[in-house]
Amino acid sequence: MLQQAVRPYRAIQVFATESGFGAEIVGVDLSRPLSPEAREEIRTAWARHSVVSFPDQPLSLDELEAFTLQMGKFGVDPFIAPMPGHPNVLELRREPDEKATNFGAGWHSDWSFQEKPPAATLLHSQVVPPVGGDTLFADCASAYDALSPAMKAMLAPMKAIHSAGRAYGTKGVFARETEKRTMAIIVSEEADQALTHPLVRTHPVTGRKALFVSPVYTVGIEGFEAKEAQAILGFLFAHITQDRFVYRHKWRPGMLLMWDNRCTVHFAEGGYDGHLRLMHRTTVAGERPV
Repeated sequence: MLQQAVRPYRAIQVFATESGFGAEIVGVDLSRPLSPEAREEIRTAWARHSVVSFPDQPLSLDELEAFTLQMGKFGVDPFIAPMPGHPNVLELRREPDEKATNFGAGWHSDWSFQEKPPAATLLHSQVVPPVGGDTLFADCASAYDALSPAMKAMLAPMKAIHSAGRAYGTKGVFARETEKRTMAIIVSEEADQALTHPLVRTHPVTGRKALFVSPVYTVGIEGFEAKEAQAILGFLFAHITQDRFVYRHKWRPGMLLMWDNRCTVHFAEGGYDGHLRLMHRTTVAGERPV
């Protein structure tokens, strides 16, 4: 539930959840170039609350791209064909008669398998189904804070192994899929590659530490046997996704959502079979996790 406006902001109004994880921003028109003050206040609110929504923003694709560029350079989106004429926009569409699992139905941080994963993801709602379709977010910084000092010390030097193979690889979920899907998923050998990132990363703006692992893209821990790594990761996955760390976002038409991939994981909920759901997505380039 959103609370009263958070102060101080002059160019925008920010209504945050009780925990401070998740907020709604009003009083700004994203279809037009932002003033320097409004742009910096949005950046500040995003860093503070990790997940921010902008209701009543009926943006065209050009306007969505323009606002994204005000937040930073475009990120690189692999394994999904972009929209014609808009190479930096993905269309997340699920038709009423589709039987395939809804896209994003697993806890993850977008493209964490990249050397420089995206800092932000922006998702703009076009058609919102009357039931289901919520997006859940978990606060990986608060989850880290809640760990014991001994656990933090154990995790500090660890390197997590990330790969897109489970989803987009030659033997991944999409390669084995038999149901028809509207979205153009690209299965690739490139997805089977892996790299490491610090299991605990430090946010470049806030300085807070956060757990940087997810069930979809984290496949192991460097130097650990598979069973050892799974024991540690399994505990962390269950810890991060406890109700006390989760914010449930409910969509409305014409709403823009922007979240921080550096300190959150998210899950796209289904429950809208028989209804169209249509979103447009962009990403903002990030930095190498440290």
